[in-house]
Amino acid sequence: MKEIKVKKKKKLYEGKAKIVYETENEELLIQEFKDDATAFDGKKKGKIKEKGAFNNQISGRLFTFLESYHVPTHFVSQFSANAMVIKRLEMIPVEVVMRNVATGSLVKRYGVKDGTELDHPIIEFYLKDDAKHDPMINEDHVIAFGHADADEIKLIKRYAQKINAVLQSFFFRRDMVLVDFKLEFGRGKSGKIKLGDEISPDTCRLWDVQSGEKLDKDRFRQDLGKVEEAYREVHRRVFS
Repeated sequence: MKEIKVKKKKKLYEGKAKIVYETENEELLIQEFKDDATAFDGKKKGKIKEKGAFNNQISGRLFTFLESYHVPTHFVSQFSANAMVIKRLEMIPVEVVMRNVATGSLVKRYGVKDGTELDHPIIEFYLKDDAKHDPMINEDHVIAFGHADADEIKLIKRYAQKINAVLQSFFFRRDMVLVDFKLEFGRGKSGKIKLGDEISPDTCRLWDVQSGEKLDKDRFRQDLGKVEEAYREVHRRVFS
């Protein structure tokens, strides 16, 4: 892993789960993961002990793994237990959701039986806008609103499908089902599309292969208890 020495400078942005800082290098930022947990557009709030460190380390491991499959990401190196050095991207304000098993909003919208394994993975797009509750949009909306052009959408879909295939296999080998997950993409300095944000139990639904036990943020959303234990278990398996 590359070791990049940078210094944390001015706070650039703070969201619900992360803080992004500038560094002395214009092209590099520090992404710090928080222990704060939110759900339902921020209506439910709490803290999950060590969540920031777990999500940072899991994300770094998965970004590195994806890079080995020629998926370009913003990850550069770890900075601390709960922070990483990343490349500065112009983020596209669209969440790309991949679904392999029916659950959550898919079940509510379409009446599919919860837990149904989908015959074909589904790709969905959502506009990143908390005030509007992240409405679902389609490819034409993304292009018409100027968020990305047709070639970029085509590439993003190809990356999302590849990431899904790679990570499904990665997690299954560690006795976890990748039920669904969220991705975010941005443009690098040259305009090249790269994967950004994070890949963690905050952004993935992961179920134990044998028991079906939930090992992700749904434990917090649904008051299932043992939230910290679930994050710790995913971390253990990811690094096994």
